[in-house]
Amino acid sequence: MSTVRADLKYSVEHEWTDGGSPATIGVTQVAADALGDVVYVDLPEAGATVTAGEVCGEIESTKSVSDLFSPVTGEVVEVNQAVIDDPALVNSDPYGEAWLFRVAVAEEGPLLSADEYAAQNDATVG
Repeated sequence: MSTVRADLKYSVEHEWTDGGSPATIGVTQVAADALGDVVYVDLPEAGATVTAGEVCGEIESTKSVSDLFSPVTGEVVEVNQAVIDDPALVNSDPYGEAWLFRVAVAEEGPLLSADEYAAQNDATVG
């Protein structure tokens, strides 16, 4: 069973944000487990504008290619080069080393609490 962190907020599309300024964005363990072995990530570039609920990249695994949705609206201020160089980090540490990008937030999209997200995805809050 997948675990979600209690201190994060979640989109229905399986992305998380720490709600910081700038906000750090990543994909959940639920998504990482469903994807299987991640082999490639395509992320927005620093300086790009992302919009909450809209596609901003892709994650490719040995099983499928999935769109990446931004949980917030704003300007990308940093991209995690480590996860581009080693996409398997998404599987091993989705809430840590595998953060994807950081955004100077203008507006948050509709987000779920850890309890709400866990309830919808048969996960536990840890």
